[in-house]
Amino acid sequence: MKNDNPDLVSSSFKFIRKGTWGWKIALIYDIFIMVVIIINLFCLCANAILMSDFGHWLFDFIRLPDVLQFYKSELRPWVMITEGWFTTFLIIELIVRWFIAIVMRHHARWWFFPFVHWYEILSIIPQLRFLRLLRAVAIGYNLHSHGYKVIPASWYRRGNFYYNLLMEELSSRVVLTVLDGIKRELSTSTSHKQLIDDLVEHHRKLLAVALADILQESLGKELQAQRFMISKNVGQVVNQAIEDTPELTQLLRLIPIVGGRLERQIQSIGQRLGENITQGLIDPFTHSGSQENPTFAMISDKISQIQIEHNPHIDKLVESAVFETLEAIQKQVKVKQWQQILEEHEQNQGSIDK
Repeated sequence: MKNDNPDLVSSSFKFIRKGTWGWKIALIYDIFIMVVIIINLFCLCANAILMSDFGHWLFDFIRLPDVLQFYKSELRPWVMITEGWFTTFLIIELIVRWFIAIVMRHHARWWFFPFVHWYEILSIIPQLRFLRLLRAVAIGYNLHSHGYKVIPASWYRRGNFYYNLLMEELSSRVVLTVLDGIKRELSTSTSHKQLIDDLVEHHRKLLAVALADILQESLGKELQAQRFMISKNVGQVVNQAIEDTPELTQLLRLIPIVGGRLERQIQSIGQRLGENITQGLIDPFTHSGSQENPTFAMISDKISQIQIEHNPHIDKLVESAVFETLEAIQKQVKVKQWQQILEEHEQNQGSIDK
């Protein structure tokens, strides 16, 4: 369930409208749980240290063995009892929240709840009680993101930095492993060639549309801009061709008086014919507007129907493009963003110190 309403605040009891009594109770409850978990973990850590060989050595070294003995006999039983009570409370609280999640349909399926809150379930196990810290951190982060600065800003920035560092390193390892596997598959297997052929076959129509659009945007516009220059040049070529035809010139000169005039008229007519024919040939390619050019569409469709399956040159071209793309992705993934952030922070800190 996604929180799209800014007036809804995420809490231990899912989304509750801000400003209501339920919101205030949930806020107090979240803070209470976070504080109790921290105290509980502190007591467990202290108990583990005091009951270890290091604890015995430390109190013998500072010559206070009686204090350690007092803790073992008087305080440690209470620590164990309260731990049992707190564990029981967490189990009951988890069941109640699961029931509320089912009734309020917080998840798409009723059994999604234990998977979402896996760390809370595992933290019930004595050997995994340290996972309770994840819930305290989650509550603190949630309160901090809603403006309740329960976490000091410096702690928050440092924790966020190390979290991003961990996620970046883990994701980089996964991505690099996957890319290496893809490159190895492309290098040792031939199954990808059939995949390339199927890919080309599946996208023939899109290829035709894209090619027609490219032709219309580039060749069509250029022909439209140069059509008069092209037709004029063709007309001049026709005129020059008539002039360079000695047989026609000699024949016209046999006609007295009007021979030269006829020659000039024929040259003029030939030039205009060349220009008009050129304009007529160019016109289908200069069709513009919101609709696609039918001439370019036909050409692109014919080109897209060319059989390129099992063409070694096409396969090599696609493989080269894929390998270069994978190499570029690997180079980008290997760039450690957290190192750049750390260097920028150190540079800024150095500038402030100066």
